[in-house]
Amino acid sequence: MQDRLMTLQGEAVEKIEQASSLKELQDIRVEYLGKKGPITEVLRGMGKLPAEERPKMGQLANEVREAITTKVEAKQEKLEREELDRQLSKETIDVTLPGRQVRQGNAHPLTAVIEEIEDLFIGMGFSVAEGPEVETDYYNFEALNLPKNHPARDMQDSFFITEDLLLRTQTSPVQARTMEKHKGKGPVKIISPGKVYRRDTDDATHSHQFMQIEGLLVDKNIRMSDLKGTLTLFAQKLFGEDREIRLRPSFFPFTEPSVEVDVSCFKCHGSGCSICKKTGWIEILGSGMVHPTVLEMARFDPKEYTGFAFGMGPERIAMLKYGIDDIRHFYSNDLRFLEQFKRA
Repeated sequence: MQDRLMTLQGEAVEKIEQASSLKELQDIRVEYLGKKGPITEVLRGMGKLPAEERPKMGQLANEVREAITTKVEAKQEKLEREELDRQLSKETIDVTLPGRQVRQGNAHPLTAVIEEIEDLFIGMGFSVAEGPEVETDYYNFEALNLPKNHPARDMQDSFFITEDLLLRTQTSPVQARTMEKHKGKGPVKIISPGKVYRRDTDDATHSHQFMQIEGLLVDKNIRMSDLKGTLTLFAQKLFGEDREIRLRPSFFPFTEPSVEVDVSCFKCHGSGCSICKKTGWIEILGSGMVHPTVLEMARFDPKEYTGFAFGMGPERIAMLKYGIDDIRHFYSNDLRFLEQFKRA
C-alpha cells in the first residue's frame, strides 16, 4: 500500500507539471483527489490492514494528498499568471495615439426652460408638486368648477379612457389635489409642471400632447396685486429686466376675476413688429383669482382664504425666448435643431 501511494504521487506530480491549461489541471486534481480517485480507494482498503499499521498508512496518505494539492495550487497560480500576461499583451493601449473627442449632450430647450421657470418660482418660495397624467373626471373638471355638461368643457377636447377616466387636459388637477390635502389650512404655494393631452390637430402651433406649468397660491389676504407682482417678476427674470406686463379681462371657470397676461415685446420694445403682430405685446399665460367655489370644494373657507392661480405653456415660452417657429421641433428629435442649444 505504501508503494502504491508513492507511485500515485509520482504520477500525479508528473502530470501536473505537464498540464498546459487550467481545465487540464482541474481534470488532474479530480482524477487523483476526487471521491472516486485512486487515493480514496487506497484509504478505503485500510480496514484490511493490521491495527498497528493503520496510523502510519493514514499519515502517509494525508502527506501524499497534501503534496499533490500543493503542486496543483502552485501550477494553478503559474497558469493564471501566464493567462493574465497573454491577455494584457493583447489589450495593450498605445498611449501615443491621439485622443477621441467625447461628445457631450445638451439640455433639451424645453427642459431648459422648464427648469429655469422652476428655479425662478422656487426662489420665490413655491414648491414643485406633481400628479397623475391619467386623471379622474372629478379632479380634472368638477373640482375646478366644471360640472358635467358645463359648456366650458368643450374648450378642452379630451381623451377619455372610460366615462370617469381621461388623460388630463391641464395640470390644474394637481392644484385641486394639493389643496384637498391641506384640509382647509393654508398657505398653499405650488407650481405643477407636467404633460397634458388634448384632441388637437398637430401643426406649427398646436400639439395633441404638450407641457404645462400652473401655479397656485392660497393664503389669507391674497389680492390681485400679489398676482401682478409675482408675474411681473417672472416676466422680467425670464425675458429681461425692462419687461412690463398688462392684464386683460378673460374667462376661466376656476378663477374669478380671470385675466390674460401679456408681456411687452422683447424685440421691438413696444413699437410693433412681426413677433408681437404690431401690437407691442405678446400673450404668455392665463391667470386669475381662485374661484370661491373651487376653494369650497377643497375645504377652504373663501371668507377667510383667497388665492391666485396661473397657467402657462412652456413650449410657447421657449418659442418666444429662442425664436422657434414650430412647436413640432420640440418632439421631432432632429439633431440639427437640438445642436443649436449648446451647453453653456
